[in-house]
Amino acid sequence: MISDAKNRDFSAVALRTDGPSTPASRRFSSIGDARHDPHLNGHYLRHNPTWHVEFSPWKANNIHRLLQRMQLSPRTIAEVGCGAGEVLRQLQLKMDPACRFWGCDVAPAAIELAKQRQNERLSFEVCDFTAVETPRTDLLLVLEVIDHVEDYLGFLRAIRSRAEWKLFSFSLDISMQSALRKGALLRRKEVHSHIHHFNKELALAAVRDTGYEIVHHEYPPMFAYSRLAKLAKPIRQVAFKLNPDLTARALGGYSLMILAR
Repeated sequence: MISDAKNRDFSAVALRTDGPSTPASRRFSSIGDARHDPHLNGHYLRHNPTWHVEFSPWKANNIHRLLQRMQLSPRTIAEVGCGAGEVLRQLQLKMDPACRFWGCDVAPAAIELAKQRQNERLSFEVCDFTAVETPRTDLLLVLEVIDHVEDYLGFLRAIRSRAEWKLFSFSLDISMQSALRKGALLRRKEVHSHIHHFNKELALAAVRDTGYEIVHHEYPPMFAYSRLAKLAKPIRQVAFKLNPDLTARALGGYSLMILAR
């Protein structure tokens, strides 16, 4: 994959808004009601003060391994819903020094954190991605974003033309154990602001039904972040070797990466 990175300039990308420029009054294409959206009103930041940077090296390693396996060498990478920007920073450390990176997010608090990571080839903006024109990139990252978007099917259709390759990551919230544990899915809504929940089949269907060609999908290695997840990790790992799909459906704790065109 070869692109003219010098002509992929995101410096002119600007946020389109209607009305005053305060976050609560902006109209975002991916948000139903900005005043009650947790990413804009401070709720998400209170529950997740790091904006999940602790997951970023793990995510970047998974992405880098997949790109190497698929023999893809993007020269321009954009991330919609980039959060604090640490995934892109970690990728920059691993990839060709000529590769350029750009991240956007609707949350000013996240971009304030991301701006601390900027450099000559890595930049971030508060941006309503589907409402602005951006240069077409080699790779677009959409990592654990779809479950936050009210009209996620419309969102998927709107971003399809923005890059040659798209890499999605879905949290697989739906499993037998999440159905049996009272309040498990509601906790994902309260703490992580997930308004949609997926399993493998639903994630693949969402991408396929919105016009993408799915080239590859895989479960990345599990990241055990809670005390309960750490206790269950050995059981999940043994079961996963025997039957990955059944383990993800029954025990949960996995995510799904989807590479599409």
